Amino acid sequence: MNFATISALSPLDGRYAAKLAALRPLMSEQGYMQRRVQVEVAWFVNLSDAGFDEFKPLSAGARTYLLNLVRNFAESDALAIKQIEKTTNHDVKAVEYWIKSRFESRPELLQASEFVHFACTSEDINNTSHALQLRAARDLIVLPGLDRLLLKLREMARNFATVPMLSRTHGQTASPTTVGKEIANVVVRLQTACDRIAAVRILAKMNGAVGNYNAHLAAWPDFDWEAFARKVVEAPEPGHAADSNAWGLGLNFQPFSIQIEPHDYMAELFDAVARANTILIDWSRDVWGYVSLGYFKQKLREGEVGSSTMPHKVNPIDFENAEGNLGLSNALLRHLSDKLPVSRWQRDLTDSTVLRNMGVALGYAVLAYESLSIGLAKLELNVAATAADLDNSWEVLAEPIQTVMRRFGLPQPYEQLKQFTRGAPMTKELIHGFIAELDIPQPDKQRLLAMTPASYVGKAAELARRV
Repeated sequence: MNFATISALSPLDGRYAAKLAALRPLMSEQGYMQRRVQVEVAWFVNLSDAGFDEFKPLSAGARTYLLNLVRNFAESDALAIKQIEKTTNHDVKAVEYWIKSRFESRPELLQASEFVHFACTSEDINNTSHALQLRAARDLIVLPGLDRLLLKLREMARNFATVPMLSRTHGQTASPTTVGKEIANVVVRLQTACDRIAAVRILAKMNGAVGNYNAHLAAWPDFDWEAFARKVVEAPEPGHAADSNAWGLGLNFQPFSIQIEPHDYMAELFDAVARANTILIDWSRDVWGYVSLGYFKQKLREGEVGSSTMPHKVNPIDFENAEGNLGLSNALLRHLSDKLPVSRWQRDLTDSTVLRNMGVALGYAVLAYESLSIGLAKLELNVAATAADLDNSWEVLAEPIQTVMRRFGLPQPYEQLKQFTRGAPMTKELIHGFIAELDIPQPDKQRLLAMTPASYVGKAAELARRV
């Protein structure tokens, strides 16, 4: 039954449904079923090529038909499987029966139908399906979403590399930086996080009920089932290699497991995504603050309302939405990474219901990345505001003055500047008066007199351009 989005329990399938249209085919139950069909078919085809007298290689026509079962898998097919599940009360068995039902008009396949799900436990199908889902979600949705943010942030870092800005450590005025350098900090952190997400090896096992190929060896005791399983897991998917006979899953083989794949790679992946999310929470809060300070203006959108009662408001809602959804994503990702690697003895079922929320965890992250992209595109730097803030903060030059005094051995330079500046309003005239009295070489005195809060930025511009 299809529900209107307005009645959806989850906002991901309600209010934000359109924004997650690309993720839904990959991480929904329908997407999960399609991957299960893919795995069952891959195992079946490879069995036909294994050299068994009882199961001869499938014809080209049969292979094409099976490939189309996967590629053309539709909502109607998913619903048909759900209908079978009402009887079986077992979702993987329902997939097996649905595949067999599609053999009824094809004698070649019907004759070999008992090799569907041959020697497999449900988790051989489930863990590989989850791996296919996660690889697709990571490579097609999550990383591209983060890459778009990185592209925009790099552009901003370079464009604003030389624009001076007052730092605020502990919320107080501090040594100046540039707008671009502060954005560059985020770029470097986020790129490192993305590299770690991309580096996670997606693993899958196909070794039977408790990981020992018990049933496989009962049927063919002299066959190298481990090598066969590795081939199915690691060979390229159909159409993804020059070898037209390749019919694998394109994953990484997990040789040791209980009934379930240990899920350590999942924990690693979810932790890596959560790390990227945490960096973006930090950035969202910083941008929110910069908007509040007036450093950034937000482009107006025709018809948009900032407040139901205060007409003047243009709220930083994109960054607020991003922060909230990143937090939701991390809460789920961290539960997944904590829970999934833990299983009683050779298997308990607590992972199964939790795994069905992978798409929800990633969905909130993807939603946040979209909000951030929209928010960043609306920002306009207010150079007048950053300049005015610096011009009102001459006290930040206490740091370079006392450092130069240290160089030339003047007594208690830090203590002198502390007494002169701490908690007192500073002006250009007061700072210059202090410098004029210093017993230091004239060139160094002139250098300090020429310094302004806006020019005291060190290598910030160079560092910003480097990204």
